[in-house]
Amino acid sequence: MLLQSFLEQSAHNYPDKVALIVDQKRYTYLEIEQQSNRLARALLQRGLERGDRVAIHLDNTLESVVSIFAVLKAGGVFVMVNPTTKIDKLTYVLNNCRARILIIPEKKRATILEHSDLLPHLKTAVTIGPATSPHEENELQMPRFESWEQIQTEFAECMTPPATRTISIDLAALVYTSGSTGNPKGVMLTHLNMTSAARSITTYLMNEPEDIILNVLPLSFDYGLYQLLMAFRVGATLVLEKSFTYPHAVLQKIIDEQVTGFPLVPTMSAILLKMDLSKYDFSKLRYITNTGAALPTEHILTFRKRLPHVQIFSMYGLTECKRVSYLPLEQVDIRTGSVGIAMPDTEVFIVDDAGHRLPPEHVGELVVRGANVMKGYWEAPDRTAERLKPAEIPNEMYLYTGDLFRMDREGYLYFVGRRDDIIKSRGEKVSPKEVENVLFTHERISEAAVVGDPDPVLGQSIRAIVTLMPGQELTEKEVLAYCRKHLEDFMVPQKIEFRDELPKSPNGKVDKKQLTLP
Repeated sequence: MLLQSFLEQSAHNYPDKVALIVDQKRYTYLEIEQQSNRLARALLQRGLERGDRVAIHLDNTLESVVSIFAVLKAGGVFVMVNPTTKIDKLTYVLNNCRARILIIPEKKRATILEHSDLLPHLKTAVTIGPATSPHEENELQMPRFESWEQIQTEFAECMTPPATRTISIDLAALVYTSGSTGNPKGVMLTHLNMTSAARSITTYLMNEPEDIILNVLPLSFDYGLYQLLMAFRVGATLVLEKSFTYPHAVLQKIIDEQVTGFPLVPTMSAILLKMDLSKYDFSKLRYITNTGAALPTEHILTFRKRLPHVQIFSMYGLTECKRVSYLPLEQVDIRTGSVGIAMPDTEVFIVDDAGHRLPPEHVGELVVRGANVMKGYWEAPDRTAERLKPAEIPNEMYLYTGDLFRMDREGYLYFVGRRDDIIKSRGEKVSPKEVENVLFTHERISEAAVVGDPDPVLGQSIRAIVTLMPGQELTEKEVLAYCRKHLEDFMVPQKIEFRDELPKSPNGKVDKKQLTLP
């Protein structure tokens, strides 16, 4: 199965059904299918060849959705680039993947023109939106700029998809992720990787055509991207918002559109739990999901109290395989601190530093095997070899996640921390996640992040950065006393720092790199 079949099959089965709600407008499956077919044929006519990369530097818009499927239909590889990405990083990504075509808002034309000498591989730029000023056409200029509107008009009669030679093990997408140091790396995902992940996730979420999923996460973030893919796989409706900047407006959207599914990240849940949720009618909301950074146990318990009818899916995943585990609903109140068991068609286990499998209740690195595991990092064999290693089964590879877990005797996983985040203080290993979980249980603390600072005596000292609930006050002495009551001595922070808010990445996660001292 190819990824574009998600749209094509839903357009065949539900042509007149609303597939996408964005910017107060509604688009049917047939409309999106036809627009993507037109763009796909245009891309081919402009010289796109099988496996060529097309960068999509757009916000959460109709054009983003159409572009993703058009690139796939044309046999290309789509590369979503966050709309907030600055030109230096954008230039790096475009050159690293040697993108042939770039799709951008018209307002970014001038920036691309200004840096065109630094983009030798870029041949065409498709712009969206009206021109703000007349442009002089230069036939020798590269890239050549074309209007989205003109393309849709030029290929208005092209209603069907072009023929493709793509097979399931061909690349479908490059997803660039930032490492702790250096330039971002491109995760290579095949059609098989992405269709396998989407199939497993929609299975345990019990998604169906009647679902209405609200996504405020950027499509450049794989968690946000998969909301689109999963919705279109089952013929559901996706409500696409640009951000969670205005929480009240988002919650009103849940009510107005009778949303059934709402994916979030911990920073969003922290904001929601500051609000009076009783003022909103969430009777149609069936489930909330979380992945990436583990949802604090206290957040889950509070959601269970305030929204008892809503299913909470606590999950774990990483871009290199999309998703690894989920906590079955019947275990949420029993194993609240767990991120669950391996999702369908996925194998997981824990290893020590030498790569030997560990028995239950031992902490080690999580290893994953499945059809959802990436092909590797784009043109980075050394980095790939660090993550993909030969399996016990001949000609198979395991994904070493770099994350520390323990597994109980029934196979349930508990996130301990990212290997790079572990703080070594006084000769002991401290999991920031464990300290953060204790801080989250304090009724006056809203958000918390724990980092290690260089220390000539301790090796690393522990610093906790916290934000408070609205109208609340706390002193450093009070927080430290609370930590001493609930943590072992070596895990108690040496310093408590108060902030009005924590720095966030474009994906809505707490950005610890901005909190760490050089």
